[in-house]
Amino acid sequence: MSAPASARKPFAGVRRPRPLLPAEAEHALTERQREILDALESLALEEGFAELTMAQLAARANCSLRTLYGLAPSKDELLLTVMDRRLHRIGRAAAAAIEPDMDPLTALRSYLRATNVAVGPATESFARELAAVPGATRLVNEHGNYIIAVTQNLLNRAIDEGLLKPVDTGALSLILGGLGGYFSRPQVIPLIEASPKATANAIMEIVLRGLEAERP
Repeated sequence: MSAPASARKPFAGVRRPRPLLPAEAEHALTERQREILDALESLALEEGFAELTMAQLAARANCSLRTLYGLAPSKDELLLTVMDRRLHRIGRAAAAAIEPDMDPLTALRSYLRATNVAVGPATESFARELAAVPGATRLVNEHGNYIIAVTQNLLNRAIDEGLLKPVDTGALSLILGGLGGYFSRPQVIPLIEASPKATANAIMEIVLRGLEAERP
């Protein structure tokens, strides 16, 4: 039996965030440039950029300063580019986590767990650093709004198929789609026992189990 159309079209009508590094520019990157961006992503998540100059970043990435400026004109823009690439990569993986034979509720759980990977390595210091970068809030909000829209699509379809009790899906999608972002806020991280990712997944599961419709 084929999966219902609702399970196959969770992204219908939802516009994806536009990448800071356009597709043609991404495809034009050399293998070495991709390695540098990947190294900078690991550095940003593990230690942050705040205390480092562009010259020091170049040294840590084992590349020339000229190469680094070829990727972005400033440290702030470099950090935004690195994090935007990461969020788009996680978004693609989340989309791939929805398999054709999944019902909408299973697809929703799979999708939200995959998107919560984005806050997996979040630390209080990194969250504060990213929040201080001009444009970071807009960037995070664009990706967050996309997750919320996909979440609402899946919630609507889960209700249509009798898998969830009727609920305000607009309100609920704001909650479920925003859990990862909320628990990764610098002022919230010290208040939770587990990681932002684990906490978001746990709360998501509690909410969905409470709303599951009784099945014959």
